[in-house]
Amino acid sequence: MSAADHHEEEALGKVYDARLVRRLLRYARPYQRAVTVAVVLTILYAALETVMPLFFKLAIDRYMSRTGEAASFGWLTARLPDNPWTGLNWLAALFLTAMLLSFALEYSRARITLMTGQQVMYDLRREVFGHLQRLPIAYYDRNPVGRLLTRATTDIDQLNEAFSAGVVAVFGDLLMLVGFVVVMLRLNWKLALLSFSVIPLIFLATMLFRRLVRDAYRRTRTAIARINAFLNEHLSGMAVVQLFNREADSARRFDRINDQNRDAWRAAILAHAWFYPAIEIIAMLAIALVVWRGGLYVLLGAESTGTVITFFMYTQRFFRPIQDLSEKYNILQAAMAASERVFKLLDTPITITSPARPQPLPANAGRVEFQNVWFAYNGEEWVLKDISFALEPGEMAAIVGHTGAGKTTLTNLLLRFYDVQKGHILLDGVDIRALDLVELRRQFGIVLQDPFLFSGTIASNVRLGTGGVSEEEIGAALENVNLGAFVRGLPDGLGHEVRERGATLSVGQKQLLSFARALAHEPRLLILDEATSSVDTHTEIQIREALERLVTGRTSVVIAHRLSTVQRANQILVMHKGQLRERGTHQQLLAQRGLYYKLYQLQYRDQEVGAVADDD
Repeated sequence: MSAADHHEEEALGKVYDARLVRRLLRYARPYQRAVTVAVVLTILYAALETVMPLFFKLAIDRYMSRTGEAASFGWLTARLPDNPWTGLNWLAALFLTAMLLSFALEYSRARITLMTGQQVMYDLRREVFGHLQRLPIAYYDRNPVGRLLTRATTDIDQLNEAFSAGVVAVFGDLLMLVGFVVVMLRLNWKLALLSFSVIPLIFLATMLFRRLVRDAYRRTRTAIARINAFLNEHLSGMAVVQLFNREADSARRFDRINDQNRDAWRAAILAHAWFYPAIEIIAMLAIALVVWRGGLYVLLGAESTGTVITFFMYTQRFFRPIQDLSEKYNILQAAMAASERVFKLLDTPITITSPARPQPLPANAGRVEFQNVWFAYNGEEWVLKDISFALEPGEMAAIVGHTGAGKTTLTNLLLRFYDVQKGHILLDGVDIRALDLVELRRQFGIVLQDPFLFSGTIASNVRLGTGGVSEEEIGAALENVNLGAFVRGLPDGLGHEVRERGATLSVGQKQLLSFARALAHEPRLLILDEATSSVDTHTEIQIREALERLVTGRTSVVIAHRLSTVQRANQILVMHKGQLRERGTHQQLLAQRGLYYKLYQLQYRDQEVGAVADDD
């Protein structure tokens, strides 16, 4: 995958984009009660964290140094006992209660935000997957699968981190910072300003940290995307890798990508390794300044011991939210970039849809007609040029021609995977663009050259989630394609586990299963796209025998290179360079001695050569 393919993955975006934030918040709207509770808990937690050091000032000034400064605590001071032992016990109990309450508040806040974040991401991931299912096939022609997987997984996980540990936590950190500043200024503004004097150093360290981590995280995302793409490609093509002894070369290429990922993570680790100790050193510098200046104030009688010790504690706490905010900066920045990519996917228009008022489809028919159809995948690079033909109900039409002639494109247009640029395709006299899309595709059973099986059971692969298909109908479909005996011989029968892409089945068995899948849904029209090219001669004969019974009463379109499989077709359409060059029965086309005749002669000669080789 080239660097250009990763350009979109590398973009980090703004730290805050109001448009994206408003759109993200819409997903939290159904859970606004939980979000409100989390905000309230955050406010209470920040308030407790702000006032807890004051307990030490009260204990020291009232019961230890007896300077009388504790009078500033108002109602709490008035209710505390005068006896130092009793009073300290009361303050210890209050402090312990405050700590337990703080723990409960933070636990509840974290639990609510994490659960809410997961629910929001569940909704968003569900919407992304639903949108992906409705996008036209042309979109998948332009976008690699690895990138789309990243949208539905990594990018949404990044948003979850922002929801769960970002927004509410940032609000809490800011509240605590404001609270600390206000209390410190009220206690002693001179010591407060002395403590704040190291903030420029914090600012410089944070800016440098953000710059380093930003670059490191960008590199890690790019490296991970490349690792995923490499693994997806090579694991899918492992048979080819092993066949051509490319294991060592693949390992070297993987090592290069893996080295990039390791180096990027090392840079991120090093950035964290020096940043947090640097913040601690700067915090210690602020504490040293407070101890130095505050000690002088105590010696001169200008300030109480409790105030200086309290300042010591506030100075320690003051820098923790700053550290957290520095970390949250990177999370929020990555979340903005992830949200932009996810919303770009969701904003991709669904160009092939059902009309607002679909026309009903006549029952028990199946007439197909192409009227002056033109189609191009790009601009005016026409793949099909002025195609016109009709197929009556119950007829079989065979489409033949060289590779790239436009055969499969005809069936893709019939199923509305793409829409034509010119002309019309009619099903029972109704333009297919005027039909409900689900209803249109329900009329077809299709068997492709490369059968695709899902992880699950044999029954689930035949049924494909259609509730109306019973096990009896599945069994009948398997019998019709001569696969019943094989399934009955399996230990679990219809419940036999099918692994990813049907890894436990032979190519012929997978093809027969795809035949059974098409037939179990009782389609009005059959499309067979090179359906017998992947099976051996014996299996092909079995399929032909089954098809003799199955095509009866159904309109069928057969695409085939083996002309022996299409000789009984009612009409054969000969495609060449996107044009319908010949049309007729097998005998009529042979008599014309045109393209079909040449194809037949070439294939017949190849078969003769093969037979002679077998005899030798």
